Amino acid sequence: MTPNTLPYTAIELVARNPVRGVHRRWRMQAARDLFGRFTVETAWGRIGAPGRTLMRSFAAEDEALRYVRALLRRRASAPRRLGVRYLAV
Repeated sequence: MTPNTLPYTAIELVARNPVRGVHRRWRMQAARDLFGRFTVETAWGRIGAPGRTLMRSFAAEDEALRYVRALLRRRASAPRRLGVRYLAV
């Protein structure tokens, strides 16, 4: 993903630390719907479990990009919060 474009291909990350019991997965993908709106779908949860999914819709691409950047900043703070960082799959 370049800094000024949405990730139209999925970004998949995992965080694993068996000692701490951390086995997490996180996935995000952007798309355009039939009405021309920009959607960002995020899925997360424990590896091997069903997990959760959230889909948000935005009227403008810059709004969606701002949301995506905030999500990725949150994933980048995982070492401080979880004790292990997310790695790309």
